[in-house]
Amino acid sequence: MPAGFTESDAEEAALGWLETLGYTIKHGPEIAYNVDGGERTDEEYRDTILQNRLHEALKRLNLGLPRGRSLRRLPKIATGGGHGLARPQPCAASYAR
Repeated sequence: MPAGFTESDAEEAALGWLETLGYTIKHGPEIAYNVDGGERTDEEYRDTILQNRLHEALKRLNLGLPRGRSLRRLPKIATGGGHGLARPQPCAASYAR
């Protein structure tokens, strides 16, 4: 048995922590493409954002907005929209000058 901390150890620790915070843990086959209750939209598993889950979270978090208003940014959020996720950000040292 290898000594040290493995990726599996880190994953199990993170999942345990999230579960204590009230998150429901689901494993790959439970949310797979083209299965009952599946959440993935890409049969090749390239989707890193579960679109329906994001859509529902935006509706829940923006109850005060007119229907559909919070969803206009959904495509930009999902793809990075040229902000944050899609382009490199300056490091903190550049702000300290």
